Amino acid sequence: MSGDGRRRFPDPNGLHACFDAVLREAPGAEAVVDGELRLTFGAWWRRSGIAAAALSGLGVRAGDVVCLVLPSSADFAVCYVAAMRLNAIVTAANPRLGPDEIAHIIGRTSPAVIVTDAPGSLPPAGAAAVRSPAELLEGGAEMAGAAPSSPADPAVIVWTTGTTGRPKGAWFDHRSLQIMAREMGPLSRPGDRKLMPVPFAHAAFMTRVHDQLIHRSALVLTPREWTARGMLDLLVRERVTVGQGVPTQWEKLVALEELAGADLSRLRLVSTGAGRVPPSLVRAMRERLGCPVVVRYASTEVPLCFGTDLDDPVELVASTVGRALGGVRAEIRAGDGTRLGPGVTGRVYLRSRGSMRGYWREPGPTAETMAPDGWIASSDLGSLDAAGNLTIVGRADDAYIRGGYNVHPSEVEPVLLAHPRIQRATVVGAPAPVIGELGVAFAVPAGAGPPPETAEIRAWCRGRIADYKAPDIVVWLDDLPVNATYKIDRTELRRRAEDAVARQRRPHPRD
Repeated sequence: MSGDGRRRFPDPNGLHACFDAVLREAPGAEAVVDGELRLTFGAWWRRSGIAAAALSGLGVRAGDVVCLVLPSSADFAVCYVAAMRLNAIVTAANPRLGPDEIAHIIGRTSPAVIVTDAPGSLPPAGAAAVRSPAELLEGGAEMAGAAPSSPADPAVIVWTTGTTGRPKGAWFDHRSLQIMAREMGPLSRPGDRKLMPVPFAHAAFMTRVHDQLIHRSALVLTPREWTARGMLDLLVRERVTVGQGVPTQWEKLVALEELAGADLSRLRLVSTGAGRVPPSLVRAMRERLGCPVVVRYASTEVPLCFGTDLDDPVELVASTVGRALGGVRAEIRAGDGTRLGPGVTGRVYLRSRGSMRGYWREPGPTAETMAPDGWIASSDLGSLDAAGNLTIVGRADDAYIRGGYNVHPSEVEPVLLAHPRIQRATVVGAPAPVIGELGVAFAVPAGAGPPPETAEIRAWCRGRIADYKAPDIVVWLDDLPVNATYKIDRTELRRRAEDAVARQRRPHPRD
């Protein structure tokens, strides 16, 4: 019997069962390539057994939370499986998060144990025991098998990036993870070698271990300090078959001169998403990488959602995020909840048994986002065509109102990127008196010489979109800031935009 009085039986589709199959058939296959360390599936299971025994010795039981404050690594993977073998709940905080964000995650989950390789940088941990991966692995005891679990038991808590406030923890049960593993489409084939440039604390790892076990795929980790050249070197050296990354990473990689001579013959596809994907980037990826490009649309709450197919035409991949995957259902609704027809823009609503079950210990935000029947209100605006392809207009909270007109950055950014002197660009709104908000464009220049004046950029835009959509201010940067998951840090850009508006209004000393 469990602590909540329910009798538990081994889940035939659970993590333990998946590992059993791999250990019978391919224990020596590589699972994680972490620098010089090559972790096989057999070693992953053995090490996780040692770590699980140590966690059990610290009092971790089914239903307890184990928090990993670790960078992407073989150690992270080992500790993840160790906690799952105890039927504990795994959560993680990217070490790149700020101390307040990490403290919020620890406070919300009250973990029994925190695993970190930098204990001195942790905020107060309360009653939690704090151990390093090395300490968990130094014992001689090894747990055999795994504690029984049921499909409805909480398995993982994945945190939103906090771009619109404090991070929220989306929790998933074991059944959610199993469903996602069987609906990955062209992203997963037996024996794949997948480049993994996003943090393990992200849903891309936290909800995907079942998929990795089913397909016996290896994850090739990029160095902790990501560079485009390092990413290219790994693609070549490790014979990667599936390249994965967010748009900002692919933008930098396809700009490398060294790409022309690189042997990428093993790549069968590359995938991107987790942000706006300009059509120009999709075309550049297809041309320079020499393989199909698929676009994925997902969120922390619904990690498996929409995607394009390998044989979709360039125009479709460049302008939509494809069709619903697996058992995902989607609707576009108006502000009053009315379902909208093909081609009409509204809020994107999603429903899937593979989605989150709610926000951890936050009934209010859960009720605001997730209806009792499972429909989840996303933060995105978009439209569905007659074939079910989804076009994302932008996030509802990214839009700004200039002089009474709604402006979506996704309408402005492609126009900016078409300018020959702009390499990368993002637009945000900033408060301004009388007019409400101004559009501020942050751009990375292309080519040599001084970048164009704001007046030239505005004239370029006005010839292509409505005049009120042209950015009022253009700020030139060497690079666009990114957050802990390598997405454009729009929160930081909004702060800078407010400063730019304030500077514009400030009288000149000679006035």
